Formats: sequence, structure tokens, C-alpha cells
Amino acid sequence: MKTIELIKSLERFNKPFYSIADIEKITGLSRKSLYVAVKRLVDRGILERVGKGIYRPFTVKLSIERIAASLYTPNYLSFEFALSRYGVFNLVPYTLTFATTRKTKRLTVEGRDIEFRRIKKDLFWGYEIQGGIYVAKPEKAFLDLVYLASRGIASLDLDELDIKKLSMSRVKEFSKRFPRYTQKYLYKLISS
Repeated sequence: MKTIELIKSLERFNKPFYSIADIEKITGLSRKSLYVAVKRLVDRGILERVGKGIYRPFTVKLSIERIAASLYTPNYLSFEFALSRYGVFNLVPYTLTFATTRKTKRLTVEGRDIEFRRIKKDLFWGYEIQGGIYVAKPEKAFLDLVYLASRGIASLDLDELDIKKLSMSRVKEFSKRFPRYTQKYLYKLISS
């Protein structure tokens, strides 16, 4: 398959990125030949490697959040990264943090660390679409972080958070759907 034909084929599928298996199906090349062809395409700037075994055509430019969100579904952006977007978390985290109902997973895409943190299925709510991905509402992102901290999985430093930017009535209402131990942890945090 010629380079121009490959680009046209990739554009017809209109995906943000392609795995080696995707490119193999499109080109019909054997795995051995495929790796050589993909390396040449990357060297020529036709394909861009965005992660291990993940490539995108040079014509496609998506945000790292959109690529990461489509790698391990279901998910929504939450925890420190979402809180930072809302101005609640005072630091800009290096790692993009997503909530998922699947096993916790860590990836690196375009040199950025991505972490998918597992939460219970009955806690997978409280998000909306922003910029083509699901993002937790600020109060839900805060409670997701409190949930992990109450389980000893994450750390929570209130000095790094500006919780005045959150609706405390919404936090209290949302917290009713979390386990009792998370509610106790939350009330201890906000009452001190």
C-alpha cells in the first residue's frame, strides 16, 4: 500500500489514533512487514507515535485528554486534574487522572503520565461532556478524591485545595451516595 493510499484509508476511518492491529487490518501487511512500514512512516513524519503501539496521522491533532479518554473506557476526568481545571486544586498536576470502573491502570501518552483510578460502579456518575470528553463536576471530582483518601489510596492536603470554590451544599448532597466511611472522612476534613 502506498503512503498516500494509507493516509486516505486512515482518514476514511476518522479515528483519533490507530493501534498496530488497526493499521494491520487497513494495510493487510504481516506483522513483521508492518513494524518496518510503521517505523518508516514515523521517520518520515506521516505517522506520529503517541504511546506504545499507538499512532496517529500527522493530519490529526487532538488534545492529550481526548486521546487518553479514548484509550481505556469507561472513564471521566476527575481527581486532582479536574480540580486543577476548575481552579480548586492550587497545583497543576503532571498526571492526567481519570475515574474508571475497570482495574487501575497507568499509561504514558506523548510523554504525559495518565492514570485511570478505579472507583465502584455505583460511584460512576456526576460528570458532563466538556471538550469532547467526560469531566467530573467540581464537587464530584473533590468527593472522588476524598473517597480514595478515605480508603488510603490517595493523599489529600486541604492546603492545596481552595474548597471555597465548591458548593458545600452540593458536596453534602453528593456525599450521601458515597460509603459511610467516606462521609465520616469528609465531615472530619471540612469541620477541622
